[in-house]
Amino acid sequence: MEATYLQYLLQFKRPSGTSRGVLLDKETYILTVSENEKKGVGECAIFRGLSFDDRPDYEEKLKWLCENINQDTAFLKEELKEFPSIWFGYEQAVQNLKYGDSLYFPGEFTEGKSAITINGLIWMGDAGYMEEQIQEKLEKGFHCIKLKIGVDWKSEHVILQKLREKFSKDQLELRVDANGGFSKEEAVIVLQQLADLHIHSIEQPIKAGNWNDMAELCAKTPTPIALDEELIGIIDPEKKKQLLETINPQYIILKPALVGGFSGSDEWISLAENQNIGWWITSALESNIGLNAIAQYTFTKKNPMPQGLGTGALFVNNFESDLELRNELLWFKI
Repeated sequence: MEATYLQYLLQFKRPSGTSRGVLLDKETYILTVSENEKKGVGECAIFRGLSFDDRPDYEEKLKWLCENINQDTAFLKEELKEFPSIWFGYEQAVQNLKYGDSLYFPGEFTEGKSAITINGLIWMGDAGYMEEQIQEKLEKGFHCIKLKIGVDWKSEHVILQKLREKFSKDQLELRVDANGGFSKEEAVIVLQQLADLHIHSIEQPIKAGNWNDMAELCAKTPTPIALDEELIGIIDPEKKKQLLETINPQYIILKPALVGGFSGSDEWISLAENQNIGWWITSALESNIGLNAIAQYTFTKKNPMPQGLGTGALFVNNFESDLELRNELLWFKI
């Protein structure tokens, strides 16, 4: 088997706002493995500023993988444990090599027989821009919308109030993602305000790493809390178990590129289910290559909740997509 990689810079159609700042482009790496005239493609979807493996020797490790591609899988996994996005790219490429075409996890989804329900994502911006996005999602038939919050809570709160006035919790599920944007003291107030509006859940109300504060919030919260960034960089299975037992959140959110790919996600799901913690899967601004692989994997998990998968529509220079969105359902093109 041989392997090569290519750096690729995805350009946003419109600057996308989060509580960590505005994103203009997204760097990624495409890994190709080949054997006996067959090839497999995967995406090493590093997320600068967020990924545990955002470090100076990232590309050096990718080169190392290409040079050592024929080593034992267990050895590679151990060597790449601090590079979850590279391991994720490797897992994809090997799966694709096995099945060919643009298949990673063949089944009802890739046969076009079943789809995945997803949430509509609303990016931060002024109230007008956020309301414009919301209207567009509602017109497309979404019943679950996720809003990024934590930059201007006063305005964001007003938008949520307006939404709830128009749509009951039975008509529209509302999720919010704070990306760690609140202090613990602010979070206590915000959690109650969200509960008053029947918000489904809030992702990462406070910054990751404050296990005791997060545990206190989760124990008393009137609004379910989902851990997101909190999971990044936790490699050891015992530490994962310890985190979930200490914080005991209502949900965890899995971004395969950030938590060690398919195998890393499987590990978190198993631990969460043992503790009766809910979960769903979210993409992390991958290109259509990684997004396709994540969608196929997500379908195999049979989670009926709306999943947080993107549609690839954010970028002007994305690769051709194998997925298409019909209303709130993500289908595989056949």
